[in-house]
Amino acid sequence: MLLAGEEWAVRFERFAREAWRLETLPQYLMPQEEEEFAAFRAGVRIDPATVANEYIDRLRRQAAEGRVQGRVHVVTRPLSEYLRFEFHHYYRAHAMAGEQIRILDVTDRPNPLAGAQDFWMFDHSEVVLMNYHPDGRQISREVHVGEVEPFIEFQRIAVEESVPFEEYVKDLDL
Repeated sequence: MLLAGEEWAVRFERFAREAWRLETLPQYLMPQEEEEFAAFRAGVRIDPATVANEYIDRLRRQAAEGRVQGRVHVVTRPLSEYLRFEFHHYYRAHAMAGEQIRILDVTDRPNPLAGAQDFWMFDHSEVVLMNYHPDGRQISREVHVGEVEPFIEFQRIAVEESVPFEEYVKDLDL
């Protein structure tokens, strides 16, 4: 089953304990980010402490309720321009709002998640596959039909092999 609109949004409202994401691409071409990405490329930087939007509000509410949202992004250096934008513009503000973000840098080592595709997992019981073109344009979101255990193992490996976002970026000039 493909997900869009309300069917997709409700996953973030109804999970009980954890919503978790694996990101594997060096860029995601999302139409709603075009203007902000262009401004970043032109040198505009934001103060993550001042970011206010529905996503940030939801992260704060979930954290206050004891519901965890997290992700691991698999990266290689040098970071793509998009990753530098995403780290600066989104991840810092999201981390401040309670999202548990980690980075798995595979520049100088084998990727322990080679072949894994992007996905969201909700409460270790539902997996939504995130389908993208190689350039990062989204194709669809698809509810996975089958066992969730391989995705739980992907999460375990990703968390074990990664470092917290703030630790990864502490010496980066974003």
